[in-house]
Amino acid sequence: MNDDLKNQIKLHSAGATVRHWSVFEHLKSHRNDFKLDQEFINKWVLPFYMKIRSINDTSWIEKIKQLKDEITEEVTLTLLGDFNWRARLVGAYLSAVKNYESQIDIIGIHLLKSEVCYVGDLYSLVFTFYNQPKTIEYLNQYLHYYLQKPELYFDQDSILESIIYLDKINNTNNFFKHLESWKKMNESRNELSKIRNIQVAKILEEHEGKEKSEEYIKAMNTFIPNHDLNIQYISRQIEILKELREYCK
Repeated sequence: MNDDLKNQIKLHSAGATVRHWSVFEHLKSHRNDFKLDQEFINKWVLPFYMKIRSINDTSWIEKIKQLKDEITEEVTLTLLGDFNWRARLVGAYLSAVKNYESQIDIIGIHLLKSEVCYVGDLYSLVFTFYNQPKTIEYLNQYLHYYLQKPELYFDQDSILESIIYLDKINNTNNFFKHLESWKKMNESRNELSKIRNIQVAKILEEHEGKEKSEEYIKAMNTFIPNHDLNIQYISRQIEILKELREYCK
């Protein structure tokens, strides 16, 4: 295995599954100059990165409470500085739990640059929880740019749900600033899907015959994408964060 392939596999595992250029490239990301040791990963990353989003199995909440006095700014900075979605996700969440507002810009730049996947919705949750002008501006900045990028299936919908939630509790109208862009993005994605479906159908016809190709097109034509936005999930997540913030003061 050559070095280039090894690097590609490493990036994919870290969550850098889509490499893209953005207008936020000039922003400097917080990045560690060291690798996390396994003991640190076993304590802070592995128990939480797959659990924190769960609102059904909430056993992870008690584990965080048990660690409340050990969740220092150094720990959260170390997590946020690792180029891996798992560590960044846990770092952003614990930073909010402990109210480390000095780390808001670090999380905001991570959100805008979207260097790794699987974590943008968590950044959005954290900024919704903070509900400050600065954090809301980061969400709006993200939407102003990424709603113009239908080819990037990132966290546009999750962040719109955050905006809707914040509009509701703040009596604001930020969602309407993005409504037309959201509609256009979904229309563009529908067109992109049609093009991809035709491309896949041609490949199927070449390899499996015209009948399989027509079956695929028929199935895709009856598929109705779901573009609904819902704030029930984020509402429950905010309740959990409030509980943890109060306990971990």
